[in-house]
Amino acid sequence: MSEAPTVDALAATLPALDWTTDRERVALLSRDFSWFSPILKAALEGKSADIAVRPRDEDELRALVAECARRRIPLTLRGAATGNYGQCTPLAGGVLVDMGAMNRVVWQRGGVVRAQAGIRLAELERRVRGDSAANSAAKSAKEGGPAYELRCMSSTFRVATLGGLFGGGFGGVGSVTYGPLGAPGNVLGARVLSLEPEPQVVELRGADALALHHTWGTTGIVLELELALAPAQEWLEMVVVFGSGADGAGGDAAPDPAAGFDAALDFGEALALAPGIPKRNIAVLADPVPGFITKGTPRWAPVFPAGHAAALIAVAASAEPAAAALAERFGGRVTHRADSAEAQRRNQTILEMTWNHSTLHALKVDPGRTYLQTAFTAGRHLEQVRTMHQRFGRAAPGEPPDAAEVLMHVEFIRSADGPLICTSLPLVRYTGEERLQEIIDAYRAAGVRVNNPHVRHVEDGRFGGTLPPAALAAKRRFDPLGLLNPGKLRTWPPPA
Repeated sequence: MSEAPTVDALAATLPALDWTTDRERVALLSRDFSWFSPILKAALEGKSADIAVRPRDEDELRALVAECARRRIPLTLRGAATGNYGQCTPLAGGVLVDMGAMNRVVWQRGGVVRAQAGIRLAELERRVRGDSAANSAAKSAKEGGPAYELRCMSSTFRVATLGGLFGGGFGGVGSVTYGPLGAPGNVLGARVLSLEPEPQVVELRGADALALHHTWGTTGIVLELELALAPAQEWLEMVVVFGSGADGAGGDAAPDPAAGFDAALDFGEALALAPGIPKRNIAVLADPVPGFITKGTPRWAPVFPAGHAAALIAVAASAEPAAAALAERFGGRVTHRADSAEAQRRNQTILEMTWNHSTLHALKVDPGRTYLQTAFTAGRHLEQVRTMHQRFGRAAPGEPPDAAEVLMHVEFIRSADGPLICTSLPLVRYTGEERLQEIIDAYRAAGVRVNNPHVRHVEDGRFGGTLPPAALAAKRRFDPLGLLNPGKLRTWPPPA
């Protein structure tokens, strides 16, 4: 942390701001869930901001940005730090900006909402649904019209921020219907602040706004986002387990994990394609992935019997009979059902067992695991899932099932251009960088896309090695001095 004298002067220049100078607290704020990756954990060890600040409004943020630009002080943005890439860990010290206090709903007009980047996703959903007492303005704006909900939110929705989802997220709950966040029509606009001595506020629309998506806060400071909403549903959460055909239907035969996973995949595909069943999430966990949940939280043991694959689904409550009949058709047995809103209030929602939450459950039990992010090819997705599961997902004879090298966790989604596909967050037994790269290469050779979550440069993850021209243009426009999160872009060197 080489910038301490400079940041002390900065804080003295702006004494009214809410500064944090305690070294331990600043170091804590400078971390996210990048420890999911043993490679990033080592690479980011000891990296921290020199000081942290929590601007309470746009005027305070603008004053901070102007002073940082004049003094050439690096600046890194932080949402709730639920990301996994180290995107809020400063590599060059400087100022960490906690955006959490900029959390207003600016307006809601029917099925469109505009909100500040620091608002938590769960709070934003409560506001647009109209069930928050604090949201009288939004309620009156809707004038008794229909309720709405978010189209897409991460499994960390209770604490994750809107800006964090936009800056470092991909999709999540809702993507089975509306695709990833970056699909056309989901994000309608963004209000962006430039980092320069005279900061400029610019409104970006549509594709121009998406130039800042998933760039870890390196290409501009997002103040507000405008989102299209979905009509609100009463959601029902269900767990459906699959063993062998007989056992999955409640018989006495010993469960067959391979048959169970195949049946769970076929059920997930059929449910995803069923046009008359509204759905919010479909996750399929191969055996023994559900066991990580039960080992960490034993009260879930009756829901996830040993030796079974499981489908974790959220469907419209009105579609429960149709979903249950579909599960029975594929040999599934429903072991859990709950009103999703009530489950969230009780902190017992299965949505927090999906997406990268499954990795968190696994690492609590087996810290020798890490993960990958993969996307399968439309039309070949189930074939590819089965191929990779056959190659890496079986334990050697005589070993327990959780000894398998790669344990499959699949999410059904719509791709950005519409077709149904699977994405996966497989749990990998980590034995070194070389073997991890061999697994990545094997997936890619089978035609599976891998977004490597073990790299610290934006280009090397989702973008496949090269920053898109639109993102590079945004960097030049909104951060001409190269002070935003320096060191995270290979194509843009940190400031001297």
